[in-house]
Amino acid sequence: MHGLFRTFVFGVLLGLVGAGAYLHFVPVVDLYRVPSHVTVQTNGGNQETFSIRLPGDRIMAGRPGAAAAVPAGLAWPDAPAFDGFEAELFKIRDRDDTVIGVASRMKRTAGSGDGFVQWVVHLPARGTMFAALEANPGAGQARSGTLRVGTGEFEFRRGSVREVFVRDDTDSDPDNEGRIDLQVALIGLQEESR
Repeated sequence: MHGLFRTFVFGVLLGLVGAGAYLHFVPVVDLYRVPSHVTVQTNGGNQETFSIRLPGDRIMAGRPGAAAAVPAGLAWPDAPAFDGFEAELFKIRDRDDTVIGVASRMKRTAGSGDGFVQWVVHLPARGTMFAALEANPGAGQARSGTLRVGTGEFEFRRGSVREVFVRDDTDSDPDNEGRIDLQVALIGLQEESR
């Protein structure tokens, strides 16, 4: 009886070791991480720019009275509570023009109450950032704001976010609207709350 039990335990242990070795050499999931393009600032922080080409990187756009919905057939609520609100979902690219994640922008025009612009940027291998920007763009069609909270490598970061619209006049495509650059400057680490 003891010999049969020992054989069973040995078989289970050998099976676990074999499964572990197999998963080490043939991983079930092989996540590919695109290298980050970070520029070090003189104050010790770092800066990174994410780009969105329009209209190609626009996945979804909802706004009241939109002539052409993205995707086709999207019905934006017609209730008064949604007046002035816009919601957009985009693919985001790094400086090598590689798609590295998704971003959403929610905004409410200042004419319909308290205006705001909020961005959520999700980079699958790195984490998520939530930023709040001023509602009205400043000089040069740029909006500025702050990184409010993050997850992953952005969890305890603080910094600023700038949204800049860049029109590409050299492109001969009449559908090309330009691009949005999100310039994220991470200044340092917040104190970790316990």
